[in-house]
Amino acid sequence: MSVAPAARRVPGPGGTPTARPTSAAASHARDLADRAAELDRRMRPDPRPGAHKVVVLALDGVYPFELGIPHRVLGSADGRYEVLSASVDGQPVRTDSDMTVTPGHGPEVLAEADTVVIPPYAITRASAAAPDPQVLAALARVRPGARLVSICTGAFLLAAAGLLDGRRATTHWALTDHFLELFPRVELDAGVLFVDHGDVLTSAGAASGVDVCLHLVRQDHGSEVANQVARRCVVPPYRDGGQAQYIERPLPPASETGTGPTRDWALQRLELPLPLEELAAHSAMSTRTFARRFREETGLSPGRWLTQQRLRRARHLLESSDLPVERVAHEVGFATATSLRRHLAAEAGVAPSAYRRTFRALGPAAGGVGRATTTESAL
Repeated sequence: MSVAPAARRVPGPGGTPTARPTSAAASHARDLADRAAELDRRMRPDPRPGAHKVVVLALDGVYPFELGIPHRVLGSADGRYEVLSASVDGQPVRTDSDMTVTPGHGPEVLAEADTVVIPPYAITRASAAAPDPQVLAALARVRPGARLVSICTGAFLLAAAGLLDGRRATTHWALTDHFLELFPRVELDAGVLFVDHGDVLTSAGAASGVDVCLHLVRQDHGSEVANQVARRCVVPPYRDGGQAQYIERPLPPASETGTGPTRDWALQRLELPLPLEELAAHSAMSTRTFARRFREETGLSPGRWLTQQRLRRARHLLESSDLPVERVAHEVGFATATSLRRHLAAEAGVAPSAYRRTFRALGPAAGGVGRATTTESAL
């Protein structure tokens, strides 16, 4: 696969073209190129005889980052996979960025694939519901028994082809409502990084493509090989939790009537117990009327709403402060650190310490840019 960016002319001082490099500089450049080529050969050797053939189908509007994930991850497994790219017509493919890619193959190679990967591509409401017939025809070339894998919006194509009906699947959490509206027969789980049905795998957005490709290596060749691949790609061999920990949950503005003022009042006092009776008294309502009005306005019980807001505040503190977990629990109104751990695990699938490792950036005082986290060091 080749990439064709827009050509650029780099001027030298005064706007004139740069001079041709000296022989010493040219020799140094060749030496660096040779070293890079040797490193690439060692990291991604040629496929072994009989290697598992993977075809990555690049569709119009493909996302370049995810397009390269199968090549980078599966191609790092010591020749156990042969990774090819294809387009539906054998022609160059426009990406969602300012470049065009030229896959090395046309749709005919899909019939030879052991695994087909559908990376994400730009979709509209119309194209998601009814993909281009040429795309569906290309997908129909995949032989029975081949494994299908989607990343992010690639799940829309598999769903439109009827391959996910009655199955659990996932896609990017931000597309949940759109997906469910189009494909109600699919059991969508927006809280996980990937779903494995054996013959069909779906994964969430962007970097979850790395997770699902490492999972393929782990399933095909065991954890030791998958861990080696992860080290070469400088990524964790397995990420804690699912995509639930990445979902944005913006707080809707409270109205000035009904229970809105009480919700604003409660947000300023999350560290307090805030029993239902106290909330109802603040609204000058009976507890029964308050609970009913609260659910009508928020869709949640007062207790569940308070838990969500405490978790929202706790996540912010874990990301932005060095407070111990016990102190974070106290600051947001959980009785104990154990209670915070239990609720955060139920919502995001991770413990507070794991959540902090994921989202807490290391600044200069913590050792400078690029210092490995505990997870990375374990690789």
